[in-house]
Amino acid sequence: MRIAIPHTRQNPDIRFLGRLLGDVIRAYGGDALFRRVEYIRSASVDRHRGIAAPDSIELGLDALTLDDTISFVRGFMLFSMLANLAEDRQGVAAEPGADVAQAIARLEAEGIDRDRVTALLQQALVAPVLTAHPTEVRRKSTIDHRNHIAELMKLRDMGRTETDGGELVEEAIYRQIALLWQTRPLRRERLYVADEVETALAYLRDVFLPVIPALHARWERALGQRPPSFLKPGSWIGGDRDGNPNVTADSLRLALGRAAETVIGHYLDLLHRLGAELSISTELTPVTEEVIALAERSGDNSPSRSDEPFRRAITGVYSRLAATYRVLVGREPPRPPASADADPYVYPADFRADLVAIAHALARDGDGALAGGGGLGRLIRAVETFGFHLATLDLRQNADVHERVVAELLNRAGVEADYRALDEEGRVALLRRELASSRPLSSPYVTYSDETASELAIVHAAAEAHARYGAEAITTYIISKAESVSDLLEVHILLKEAGLYVPGDTPTSAIMVVPLFETIADLENAPKVMTAWFALPEAATITAARGVQEVMVGYSDSNKDGGYLTSVWSLHQASRALAPVFERAGAAMQLFHGRGGAVGRGGGSSFMAIRAQPPGTVAGRIRITEQGEVIAAKYGTRESAVTNLEAMASATLLASLEPPQLAEAEYERFAGAMAKLSDTAFHAYRDLVYGTEGFRTFFRQFTPIAEIADLKIGSRPASRTKSDRIEDLRAIPWVFSWAQARVMLPGWYGVGQALAAFEDRGLLAEMVEGWPFLQSTLANLEMVLAKSDMEIAGHYVALVEDQAHGQAIFDRIRDGWHVTRDNLLDITGQSRLLEKSPALDESIRLRLPYIEPLNHLQIELLKRHRAGEDDPRIHEGIQLSINAIATALRNSG
Repeated sequence: MRIAIPHTRQNPDIRFLGRLLGDVIRAYGGDALFRRVEYIRSASVDRHRGIAAPDSIELGLDALTLDDTISFVRGFMLFSMLANLAEDRQGVAAEPGADVAQAIARLEAEGIDRDRVTALLQQALVAPVLTAHPTEVRRKSTIDHRNHIAELMKLRDMGRTETDGGELVEEAIYRQIALLWQTRPLRRERLYVADEVETALAYLRDVFLPVIPALHARWERALGQRPPSFLKPGSWIGGDRDGNPNVTADSLRLALGRAAETVIGHYLDLLHRLGAELSISTELTPVTEEVIALAERSGDNSPSRSDEPFRRAITGVYSRLAATYRVLVGREPPRPPASADADPYVYPADFRADLVAIAHALARDGDGALAGGGGLGRLIRAVETFGFHLATLDLRQNADVHERVVAELLNRAGVEADYRALDEEGRVALLRRELASSRPLSSPYVTYSDETASELAIVHAAAEAHARYGAEAITTYIISKAESVSDLLEVHILLKEAGLYVPGDTPTSAIMVVPLFETIADLENAPKVMTAWFALPEAATITAARGVQEVMVGYSDSNKDGGYLTSVWSLHQASRALAPVFERAGAAMQLFHGRGGAVGRGGGSSFMAIRAQPPGTVAGRIRITEQGEVIAAKYGTRESAVTNLEAMASATLLASLEPPQLAEAEYERFAGAMAKLSDTAFHAYRDLVYGTEGFRTFFRQFTPIAEIADLKIGSRPASRTKSDRIEDLRAIPWVFSWAQARVMLPGWYGVGQALAAFEDRGLLAEMVEGWPFLQSTLANLEMVLAKSDMEIAGHYVALVEDQAHGQAIFDRIRDGWHVTRDNLLDITGQSRLLEKSPALDESIRLRLPYIEPLNHLQIELLKRHRAGEDDPRIHEGIQLSINAIATALRNSG
């Protein structure tokens, strides 16, 4: 079918920044390079508008030398980065209704009053969790320059012509772009865990610390009363050991120590400013005894402040917090306190109590305006949110590791010679007996394998963290590849070794053990596992004490296992099936969604995805992973962070409190249809990926998977094992490589066959119109189809050694894409992709002319590299092309 392509209206900021980039290329790369780049750019744009010959773009590329190629790729990469910035500034990522004030208004219109909203928030938790999954191709230096440009563009918006330093704003923007042009875009060495920790801390310090208290203040105004601190960040960085041998107990200590240093340093800065602000005199206002007592204990006896008890009280609080910094960080704070012998705060709650006493004193006079807002109000909110730990750090490890470690402990303790030979019933019985005993399994007099010693060191470091920073520092231990009750019990055995699980008549566990269900089979089995878990008396006891149990669901491996449609449907069904299991157990269910940036890894709109969750499965509590390029896109600036955190919070309110949009009978009808669609899609996907002879060879030759593995973008290996099986490949490079080749197969394959085979088109239309789950699913699918390009992808077949076999496989993929697109357009009533999403449509179509030349260059460089050419510029050009394409696609991994 022929698809009409409308004209693209370019964002004026993109024109402005693109003009400056062109000036920079001319000034720093030379006029000849500028002309070559401009020729290719305009030819590609003309080709996409249908006014140039299809082969003109390739002829322009053929004229580039290797040096020119590298410069050209850098130029197109920087244009994409600046285009991303311009779009983010225009709010392309924002969605209608995606803020808390509008959510409250919508709920009130549906008869749900604010009291119910307030009651929900008393037990709510909305947590974006930062991970170090390696999909961010840009260096931190590049991101920093990009953020400086964003700040300067805000000055330009305000009509400012000069910066605070007296530089002309436009010249300052030009200078930042010039710095970008001359900044090396590729990392020379692979990242270490310490590097990943520092990168995450930059976002937490510069964005989350100021933004979250400000958002809570906004929500307080919307609610008309002060809500608890329900939005809290989390992190995996330094605690996620699944497949990453570089994460150790020392990594955990480093991450926790640097976080404490960052957050307490932030509090000290706020206290210093607060002390300068609270110049209230007892000659003009009465002061409470609590503040007088704080002032008297402060050690501040300066005559000039004798009538200023609030300042003196702040001085004392500062001295105690400085002592806390000294204890937890191990060195003196940057700004010395007035008293060097003040007692440190043991718990954040003690620090908060002193701040609240000051706030209560301020509230007694006048109308209370001095107490609730301003610096003091933000500081109190920050302490409630971040404590002394900044972001709750999760532990994560694979169930296979736990099995080996526990087996060794049992063997060396003389309890069970071959634990791994036991069946599930035998394992559960043995582990329960051990959990009932106060006797430890490990001994300081026994030498263990490196793996067992490392895992024991981790749980002991976690126990240290609880003692130093408080229980909020580490609340969760996630089990990857969880398949059984014994998987959960094994982790409790390890926690017991460090005193984090305490046996007895009423056993306690200081850390919640969370199963991660990843494959299609695991998701189907999840309700059975959790039913059996809650049936154990000790599990029921620790769950009742906590009141909540988390379950994590994984998008990536379920997608790689069964394809896009079956993955999202299995996650939906698992969540829905788990709800009654938790209800019978009397436990609140907390879902943790392992979403990545690409649709094949659960990406897409968080607002739509949360609202599309099955009724009764959110209930005010949800955690979501944020990784790689998504962290920079969503939280790179305070403005984008506000937009995205608002969307998460508002979607959580709506998903928790809005009445179901479908009656049960209608849902069952839709679910029956969805099950058929999923089954057809699953078999189509499995037949291609796992049932086609030579497919894994095709995949590894057709895509730049091997070259992606060489990117220095993370501390974790690309594959779990040394095999070339797709089952053993991590989901990130699987998705990343298909995106580079412009196929994006994990985000759509199988859906077209399923839609084409479904005969009841009227029912499909009803589902599209009235079911949020399917709306969200198809919206993400449509975005992926729009970013893929079968014509460009077809050129990658030239990289496959067996051309005939490679072409045959690609023909199946291309035909599947066309079937998917045509059926999607049919059921959504559109004449072209993204017809009903004009902002996203323009965003993607703007980029396409800039991505296509990069793909052609990448193919030629891959050919030369794989043919044995060893010019280092070829390898650099490949790495740059991967970087540039990923930047342009935005959610490639």
